Amino acid sequence: MTPMFSLDSVSVNFGRVQALRRCTLRISAGERLALVGSNGSGKSTLLRTLHGLVAPAEGRLQRDARVRQAMLFQRPYMLRASVLQNVALSLWLRGVAWKPAKAQALQALERVGLADLAGRHAKALSGGQQQRVALARAWAFKPQVLLLDEPTSSLDPSAKREVERLIAEFAGDGMTLIFSSHNLGQVKRLASRVLYLEQGRLVADLPTHDFFNGPLPPAADNFLKGELG
Repeated sequence: MTPMFSLDSVSVNFGRVQALRRCTLRISAGERLALVGSNGSGKSTLLRTLHGLVAPAEGRLQRDARVRQAMLFQRPYMLRASVLQNVALSLWLRGVAWKPAKAQALQALERVGLADLAGRHAKALSGGQQQRVALARAWAFKPQVLLLDEPTSSLDPSAKREVERLIAEFAGDGMTLIFSSHNLGQVKRLASRVLYLEQGRLVADLPTHDFFNGPLPPAADNFLKGELG
């Protein structure tokens, strides 16, 4: 089966800083892939590279151009407009006429439980509600791949549970999931495969059970002990 993403010795530089170092990776349809590691390890850079927001300085990245993908950030950007308009505009920019875009946007808001707030100003929502609007905006596009950069790290426990539930449901519907997280409990619940990065290097790439129970390279083992200790 042809992988959705194929990276061969990919490096990414920001000035003199090498954010990714010769990363080789394959990601197939239907996987639920978690990226873990300390701050500055390269998780966000890898996500942005996979989404086409950052170009490799070295190596080769292959993506299937036919695959629809969406990315959510830790703090989603909300336009100074209603919740409904925030979702509908993303569809309109992709060529959907305004009237059907609004109808699809309302359907997406119903999917994440926010249809009753469609007329509310988006910037007046709580952080958890804004992240659900971002999820609705992504879901409305019907992506095959969803990339998320620390999607629940700034949320309170109740909002974290709701956002995580929606992400799990999307993955359960067959969406390929690639996300970074410092929450190892969340990694256990959502991921089928875990990548550990350190200083831009891919140090470990294992099924979730093996990552938490099997032998690890020393760097990954020290990280795990520190996070769980």
